[in-house]
Amino acid sequence: MIAGRRALAETSFGIATIDLDDDELVSLEPGEPLVRPVAEGVSLPRLVAADAFGARIVAVVDARPPVLISDDAGATWREAGGGLPRGCAVSISREHPDLVLFASETRVYVSSDGGRFWHALAPELVAIVAVAWDD
Repeated sequence: MIAGRRALAETSFGIATIDLDDDELVSLEPGEPLVRPVAEGVSLPRLVAADAFGARIVAVVDARPPVLISDDAGATWREAGGGLPRGCAVSISREHPDLVLFASETRVYVSSDGGRFWHALAPELVAIVAVAWDD
């Protein structure tokens, strides 16, 4: 799917590593908590999580749809993820900012086009609290 990339998901049982090429769980091991991104200055109603890189901000909100995206540092926003469930975490790839991870409590989703379309990864997990790219 996304050559050579891996996603990390912090769960109540440890850190899950998911291979995006094979769409498989590679490992689930204890580990240090993932660094949760902080998008400075984002003040949206019902904000759950946000990540920013350059002028792009991806925010998870407690609303339908659950994702808001800005490509101009928060001056304007567009809704995304109409089919996604309620979310709890998000992460933008620092190498390829069009790659975005979104997490619900039990599943990780990936977008390779800046949040327009989303693909659910196969592994089901328990109590996801954070996601990150394994760069």
